[in-house]
Amino acid sequence: MFFNKKDPPIVISVGGSLIVPNGGIDTKFLANLNHFIRAQVAKGRRFILIAGGGKIARHYQEAGRTVIGNINDEDLDWLGIHATRFNAHLLRTIFQDIAHPRIITNYDKKLSNWKEPVAIGAGWKPGWSTDYDAVILARDFRANLVINLSNVEGIYDKDPKKYPEAKIINKITWDEVEKIIGTEWRPGLNAPFDPIATPLAKRLGLTVIVTSGHNFNNLEKIIEGKSFKGTVITPFRIDSSYYDREYYFGNKDVHKLIKPDSGIGKLVYEFFSSLNALNYKLSFKPKSSLELGCGLGKIVKYLRMFGVDARGIDFSKKAYELAEKEIKPYLLIAEATRLPFKDNEFDLVYSHNLLEKLEYDKIRKTIKESIRVSRKYIVHRIFTKESLLYQLFNKRDFSDISFFYRRQWEKIFSDFSDQVSILRKKISLLSFSETKIVLKKK
Repeated sequence: MFFNKKDPPIVISVGGSLIVPNGGIDTKFLANLNHFIRAQVAKGRRFILIAGGGKIARHYQEAGRTVIGNINDEDLDWLGIHATRFNAHLLRTIFQDIAHPRIITNYDKKLSNWKEPVAIGAGWKPGWSTDYDAVILARDFRANLVINLSNVEGIYDKDPKKYPEAKIINKITWDEVEKIIGTEWRPGLNAPFDPIATPLAKRLGLTVIVTSGHNFNNLEKIIEGKSFKGTVITPFRIDSSYYDREYYFGNKDVHKLIKPDSGIGKLVYEFFSSLNALNYKLSFKPKSSLELGCGLGKIVKYLRMFGVDARGIDFSKKAYELAEKEIKPYLLIAEATRLPFKDNEFDLVYSHNLLEKLEYDKIRKTIKESIRVSRKYIVHRIFTKESLLYQLFNKRDFSDISFFYRRQWEKIFSDFSDQVSILRKKISLLSFSETKIVLKKK
């Protein structure tokens, strides 16, 4: 198996309702899960699967109540925990040849010496759910995404069992989830994501996808970064841009040393914009260029001063309004996933800290479009997790919802190797705390 242990695993919370629905163990689902995970492992991926309790947990809890009446929450929780461990052992048996021999049941201790492509987790202790366990594992193993598999396609605006007209919510924030599910944990709670795990996921800035566990084609689309059915839970809404959100003005403050809206901050912004423009001019000698996510168009302005027919696009109307009057004719309000330009129109297409702010399915579309409209060079500069300079001078920006390691970005770009070559150390580029991906069109 050719997986790399440095690559973060994919954390999947397998709802107990999928393993043990009403009517007994669903062997068809387990067979499909077995086939799917093994096929993904063959592609070099690693997984942590956390088993839920499902109906068997609720049956035991109901049985206890029937016999003795009231049961305290701790005993109810222990019944549910043991149900998750029974289900986890079933998963461990199914994947015994490719899974770590120990089932994770103590989340105070990180799984050590994990060499296998699969690890299995179960319930921990009273007061903590398997959703919470999944979030802890995502934190400990630096996973970017938690996939929550259940018997529904996502989070709905109403209970779909009671209201046939209920509609699925495609995107939602952690704040909005908290309003739906509340803040109190109850043993046997049946919620799209539990109230104990939600605050931790919010604090860590995790992205969680809630989707059906019966549609494995859809699950593959999620992992491949394609359009899928389900609900995406993110720290912030990413359907408006940098300059459209009040968060970025009053509450963001991710720079440790310089306030971007201060007088000094604006001067520094101008200085580095001119320096970046000069760098592009000297490194690539373009006659024409396009910046994706250009914001106020500062780099576009300086490139034009250096004799380049520079243009920029951004989907923020507010950014366009704030741009200097003389540069506005060269800026356009547009989506990076659908560029309103012809094939091979620009010598250079570039972006600064744009891709990490996009949802996973939009990243590939944006890269594809940047290649399409470029005649020669494409440059994407991205904040990545291993950047020490980024960590020293910036607080974590939770709007970077695709905050990956460089290796993960290189894997994404390698999917376009039939169209471009990735240049390594051939072109000098000012990058500071960012990872730079320089592509040359074939």
